[in-house]
Amino acid sequence: MNKVSNGLDFRQDYCQFLIVSQKNFTQTYFAEHTKRYTHDQINRYLKSDHISSADIWTEAKAHIIPSNKGYLLFDDTVIDKNYSTKIEMVRRQYSGNAGRVIKGIGVVTCVYVNPEIDQYWIIDKRFYDIDTDNKTKLQHVKDMFNDTIDHKKLAFTTLLMDSWYAVKWLMLLIESRGIIYYCPIKSNRNVNKISNLEINYQRVDSLTWTDEQHQYGHSVHLRGFPKGHSLQVYCLPFSTERTDYIVTNATTTHTLDEIKTICAVRWRIEQVHRELKQTTGIERCQCRKGQSQRNHIACCILVWHRLIALARKWKTTIYKLKQGLLSSYMREKLRKPDIVMLFAGLER
Repeated sequence: MNKVSNGLDFRQDYCQFLIVSQKNFTQTYFAEHTKRYTHDQINRYLKSDHISSADIWTEAKAHIIPSNKGYLLFDDTVIDKNYSTKIEMVRRQYSGNAGRVIKGIGVVTCVYVNPEIDQYWIIDKRFYDIDTDNKTKLQHVKDMFNDTIDHKKLAFTTLLMDSWYAVKWLMLLIESRGIIYYCPIKSNRNVNKISNLEINYQRVDSLTWTDEQHQYGHSVHLRGFPKGHSLQVYCLPFSTERTDYIVTNATTTHTLDEIKTICAVRWRIEQVHRELKQTTGIERCQCRKGQSQRNHIACCILVWHRLIALARKWKTTIYKLKQGLLSSYMREKLRKPDIVMLFAGLER
């Protein structure tokens, strides 16, 4: 066997394995297809490496094209471990993808979007492991938000997030940093119309809307916010069964179509999560140790950056790029097959 590489070499080799493998992303499968590492060596490296958020940012920074009109997106995803009984960091939590509570590892992600070229990048991630660091998902968002401004120095003007993060202290923090946010709020959130002379809070879904207010929104005060604090709320009907109520601290007046266009950017983070799960094997690691899972997930994000950069360079999609590896295999095996087809009676 060749001399075992150092940690950085292994990280690159492991990421290469994640790129080329299509279905099986286990240590055993990796060891069976390389002469460089044994299963025990792979296991040891995954447990001992430490891929930090700074490493994710270093990779992202090499690809990012910043924009003064940039967006910052926050959301979380659950790495499905529903089959698991002994994997560390796994807890029961709601998965939007599954539409129910499942066992999994929570990852809070931060995505940067350049709307002028319609490109996006993962710039940070945090693991939801409250037993280890005593931090909620909201606190992770706060840390990543402040880090983006104070340390990454990344230009952006607008922040988009899910209704889960629409809490008073976080919204006021975002405002204090001079950033505009747009986020949905729960239909039972209590608001008071600014035009009211008396305080009369009501559920946001019980507001009455004139044609003008449907087009340009309501000025409201959210219960619990400082006196005189004003936000604009818009009603976005998606179907007969679903209506979203979007609040923003933007001082400029938007039309309903403008709000729809802005909020549509938020789905880029859903696209990122889908690409990660369908092309990198992020949910397929079977390691029991939490540090191994952390490193595997971080490697998947590094791999995503490589794949998305190549997909943009070659003007294709990340899915076609991944599936193209199988196409190369098919062409090679049709040209020079390992197992040759012969009909009975023609064998030599």
